[in-house]
Amino acid sequence: MLSPGDAAQTVQSIADVQASDGRIPWFPGGRTDPWDHVEAAMALDSGGHAGAARAAYEWLRRVQNPDGSWYREYEGDRVLEPVREANFSAYLAVGLLHHRLTTGDESFVDEMWPTLVRALDFVLGLQAPDGTIEWAPGGEEALLTGCSSMFHSLRCALELARLRDEPQPDWELAATNLGHAILAHPDSFAPRDRYSMDWYYPVLGGVLRGPAAQERLAAEWDRFVVPGLGIRCVSDRPWVTGAETCELVLALCATGDHARASVLFADMQHLRDPDGSYWTGYVYPDDARWPEEKTTWTSAAVVLASAMLTGDPVTTAVFGAADLPVRPSSIDVACGVHLDAA
Repeated sequence: MLSPGDAAQTVQSIADVQASDGRIPWFPGGRTDPWDHVEAAMALDSGGHAGAARAAYEWLRRVQNPDGSWYREYEGDRVLEPVREANFSAYLAVGLLHHRLTTGDESFVDEMWPTLVRALDFVLGLQAPDGTIEWAPGGEEALLTGCSSMFHSLRCALELARLRDEPQPDWELAATNLGHAILAHPDSFAPRDRYSMDWYYPVLGGVLRGPAAQERLAAEWDRFVVPGLGIRCVSDRPWVTGAETCELVLALCATGDHARASVLFADMQHLRDPDGSYWTGYVYPDDARWPEEKTTWTSAAVVLASAMLTGDPVTTAVFGAADLPVRPSSIDVACGVHLDAA
């Protein structure tokens, strides 16, 4: 885990990149995407920068599309990629729950609630009868990583609804159907098993717990983990990435495997820059940073992973997800997978 001083330095490196309008680009002058923006906002909250995190969420409220979505990428006020990804819109729920639990600020969640409702209306409008959610409008395929993340987002949204005493049975049904699709119908998703995220995201998203989670992580461990460096982003490329490594740390902690999580977290520290920020990745045969970018979302993943390793109660509640609504054990699946209670 990071020392308090190192963690504060990393959080400050994110705050230093945040624009005056609240946007958190990948790096100074770079693009902004809504999912990584929320991840960075959570890191700001973890580091005590609640005002900056609030500004980040207010930016999302201002630029939300009328249908509840956001575009894939922005550069200042300009839209770079007009694709509207479901996963990007859903992830606001994770950030808002993290903010609510960190700050206790109920009034801000009240202010953001209509934004979240519109976002989830957009997302659930893309849910198919089989429970899967298309990654974008237009009859696009469903992706396992994105759907696992949206399962997590829906559970966080339901917890916010519970805290507001405002039941959302449609969200609960959508989450249950989505979880069933992930567990019982893996063939419903486009094949992306070259990517490490498809390996660990059903665990990170809280769909798998107990023996099923442990078995899934064990099955591909040697394929993706590079001892001493971190994990590959893609199985057939000699390239380790910091964010994916730290997301796996979160997943391992959620299963109770803090020992291996700690080792992986220590292994990826070669990506740390003296200013506290983190390089995105490393091509180890060439001994080269690639891309030559220090990204806020990589630093944010590091901050959250470190908080999880220290047992931070908010990070554990959000990413451990043990007490969030729609537990894996409550999903009625006919797939013969043993699930312990989340």
